[in-house]
Amino acid sequence: MNVCRDDEASGSTSADFTQCVWELETLETTQRLGRRLAQRVPKGGILLLQGPLGAGKTSMVQGLALACGIKEPITSPTFALAQHYPDGNPPLVHLDLYRLDAPGSADELFLQEEEEARAMGALMAVEWPERLRLGLPEAWRLELCHIGEGRRAQLTPPKNAST
Repeated sequence: MNVCRDDEASGSTSADFTQCVWELETLETTQRLGRRLAQRVPKGGILLLQGPLGAGKTSMVQGLALACGIKEPITSPTFALAQHYPDGNPPLVHLDLYRLDAPGSADELFLQEEEEARAMGALMAVEWPERLRLGLPEAWRLELCHIGEGRRAQLTPPKNAST
């Protein structure tokens, strides 16, 4: 089954076999797609969330958290850099690399948090992954952008993933 064909995520059924595209008109639609992605990205998986400020990265993580049964509010960890939600099923680790400009800082934080996430069996969501110098071929990538009043999301699963 291809996640792109799930029209409940946004009402859009446009897709191809290698990449998925959704039109996200509302916060609720964005969060609903996040819930769907939580069902597709395997436990212990990494989801890289790329897009400009206000594109919906944190809203997407809110949807992931809802699917994991996390009750506490999800906010962007821009200043904390990382938030852990160990009570989720699976647990969730949320990183925001926006403020890390120094070469290697983002890689160092990511590798430390990835080790903790793996030990917890957590799903890991990373905002601003373009700060990383790591390749991460095993990661799922979701690119978000503004389009009119809404947003567009395009998913690229890892090459070895079964979607």
